[in-house]
Amino acid sequence: MHGKGEGLGASESIYESFLRGRRFFELGDYRGAARILASVAEVEPTNRTLLELLGRAYFHSAQLRRAEQTFRRLVELDPVDAWAHVALARALERQGRADEAGPHRRLHAAMSGGSLD
Repeated sequence: MHGKGEGLGASESIYESFLRGRRFFELGDYRGAARILASVAEVEPTNRTLLELLGRAYFHSAQLRRAEQTFRRLVELDPVDAWAHVALARALERQGRADEAGPHRRLHAAMSGGSLD
């Protein structure tokens, strides 16, 4: 098990660890949030709320490959999640991969009434 500073706390429930990760995120400690949330995601790999926050933590801490992987997982879990498509597009664009981002931007636009952002 990880210590209290990272990952799942020894005496914490999965939900308590998620809340701790969310607090780190809200305080702007995106790397800390990502460490905690990644541990929770190992136990809850299909929890879309968790994966969304984890992807955002990765994105905001410039861990763009990890953000991309997490957003791709969200798209796999729910292919009609417009937000997941635009998040994936942004992660790809920030890596200089605009061509790969295009289809996700267009899917987002189609699902959200025409907006590309």
